[in-house]
Amino acid sequence: MGWNRLYSLKSYVKSSLWLVPFLALLLYILAIRMVYLFDRWLIWIEPWPWGVAGSQRLLETIITMTLTFVVFTFGSLLVAIQIAGGQLTPRIIATTLLRDNAIRFTVGLFIFTLLFATGALARLETDVRHAVVGIAGFLGFLSIAAFLYLIDYAARLLRPVSIIARVSEEGRAAIEDVYPAMATDETDAAPAKLRPDKKPDKVIVYQGRPAIIVAVNKRALLMQAEKTQSVVELVPRIGDFVASGEPLFRLYGTLLPEEDVLKKMIAFGPERTLEQDATFAFRIIVDIAIKALSKAINDPTTAVLAIDQLQRLLCFVGKRSLRGEAIFNSSGELRVICRTPNWDDFVKLTFSEIRLYGTENFQIARRLRAVLEYGLQVLPEFRRPALEMEMALLDRRLAETYDFPEDLELAKMADTQGLGGSKSPNA
Repeated sequence: MGWNRLYSLKSYVKSSLWLVPFLALLLYILAIRMVYLFDRWLIWIEPWPWGVAGSQRLLETIITMTLTFVVFTFGSLLVAIQIAGGQLTPRIIATTLLRDNAIRFTVGLFIFTLLFATGALARLETDVRHAVVGIAGFLGFLSIAAFLYLIDYAARLLRPVSIIARVSEEGRAAIEDVYPAMATDETDAAPAKLRPDKKPDKVIVYQGRPAIIVAVNKRALLMQAEKTQSVVELVPRIGDFVASGEPLFRLYGTLLPEEDVLKKMIAFGPERTLEQDATFAFRIIVDIAIKALSKAINDPTTAVLAIDQLQRLLCFVGKRSLRGEAIFNSSGELRVICRTPNWDDFVKLTFSEIRLYGTENFQIARRLRAVLEYGLQVLPEFRRPALEMEMALLDRRLAETYDFPEDLELAKMADTQGLGGSKSPNA
């Protein structure tokens, strides 16, 4: 199995809700036989005062209860996913909700308990196996506790602040993976000259269904380029849409890597993911913010919560070296070109759309200014020009939006809460 297929399989396993309940089914088949096999050694569960009739009623109650839990959980989860996707953004469904292990393992417990109680009831004869019934009773009690926990957990998970914070955490991890080194000097801000000064010796085009590049095995690309003493340039960026016939690789050198080998190092998918896409977390959070600012929803406070996390991510990426697109071998020779977003990309993605849709709201205007002022204070000097440009654009937008001088003055005050204080804490 190639790296791309293995990566796609891992991503599917992580985002599939049905796999854990299916594993619970397989575990039940093994567990029910093991329990009946070692029933006589489970002395510690023997002294339960249940007869045949009592055991039957207990098992029937557990079956009915867990079946109700399963139906309620799946039904409410589908409704909650649709509501959260509509109120926030559909991007959170695959990237956040379906990957939540608490939901998956709770449903797995319900399925296992349901099957175990059903199996025990089917084997219930004139002689009661107290150990088996006791284990079923314990699983039923555990399912009740898990169901109560799941209701509380889901209510907390589906809050906008929880979703945004989770996306921010995953985005931070992606930034660390894509940009492992810290920024050191102003050379990080200068554009790098990547392409060799000649035409490519070979161009590999993409053949297949239209898809999005979700991940790249950079280490394997470097090994292939080093093995053939060539330069491998990945034309699209991670997160780009690629259609059949579009260029995928440009190769420079005499002895070139095999086309099939290179294609196996690129993972494709139907939509962007958070693993290696450094800007996708920004994209999701910005989508949540601008949807909250729409006239239909009109929830600027949720947009402020989104800007809080954007400030965290922007300051985090601003302190890192953003020149990881050129990969060199141990001798310092260029071997792989894999383009990544630069500082201007992150700044524009953070501010442009929110400024366009939100500056007519005092909360958003003040919170954006607070982000810019904070970034100008804590980020390196060579990151300032892009932030200063955004500050100028914000001022111009505010001047066009507010007719009254008093409103304009209010909107120009930096405020970390939107409308929580008259001045910035650093003013």
